[in-house]
Amino acid sequence: MRKRTRARELALQVLYQTDLRRDLTPEEIRSFLETNSDDPGVQRFAQELVDGCLAHRHEIDQAIQAVAENWDLRRMAVVDRNILRLAVFELKHVEDIPPKVTINEAVEMAKRFSTAGSGAFVNGILDRIHREQSQSP
Repeated sequence: MRKRTRARELALQVLYQTDLRRDLTPEEIRSFLETNSDDPGVQRFAQELVDGCLAHRHEIDQAIQAVAENWDLRRMAVVDRNILRLAVFELKHVEDIPPKVTINEAVEMAKRFSTAGSGAFVNGILDRIHREQSQSP
């Protein structure tokens, strides 16, 4: 498995935990990443993703909610919601990853970790966010 793919999976697990348990400490996050990967590069990228998602959570959630027709963010599956958060953070704040790579990775995670329809759902939301972002000056 590629390093960034593994880092995204770890970041998803952390975001899932923080979504359910809001009092997760930075030490617990760091410990989780260190326990689940012995690769410093994987740990570093996962930490960057988690920190970015948490720091920009309000902005990210607004972007998702703006394009998620007939879906309330709180009613989305926890896994889908956090895959979307990861991908939206990458689309908006990580410039060295092509949008197609970000979207593809998110769709694959949704297929792997969520429901049968989650891949298409995640793809639709991210495609709309990417198109709107591309059209903005």
